[in-house]
Amino acid sequence: MHLSNDLRDQLKIPLGNLIRDNDPNKENIIKKNSIESIIITVGDRTTENLLQLGIKPQIQIVDGLEKRSKRVVPTDDKTNTKLFCKNPPGEITDESMRVIQEAFSSEPPVRILVDGEEDLLVIPVCMYAPENSIVMYGQPNEGLVIVTVTPEIRAKVQKILDTMN
Repeated sequence: MHLSNDLRDQLKIPLGNLIRDNDPNKENIIKKNSIESIIITVGDRTTENLLQLGIKPQIQIVDGLEKRSKRVVPTDDKTNTKLFCKNPPGEITDESMRVIQEAFSSEPPVRILVDGEEDLLVIPVCMYAPENSIVMYGQPNEGLVIVTVTPEIRAKVQKILDTMN
């Protein structure tokens, strides 16, 4: 599934609550949202930031890149399951969709290493995550987006997926 230019603009709008980088309460907000929820991170910096706060996301999706530049994948060898998929920029592959589904039935913590780009994988994560899961991803140059998976979010991402087909 490929991303159209119309959708590209639409996806610049956060799916959830945007916590700005300079928000003095950012750490407290993250910790509050992490209590008794399944936490899924999409992005290297987001995953690394949560690990540094002592929060271990049950599913971590990383690609070893930040703003298209190589970076070191967050080191935490305490993941129980490592999965891999290919996902070119601007796409959501069937393979990545299958791997995300598999991650939810694997022993956590799960790290999915993406060969390509993980940005759009927020969409299938919101489709397959259990209700009330918390999905966190970075909004470039702005901050962190925190999405609570609800039927409304599922309907919104399904509409995006339908548009991509």
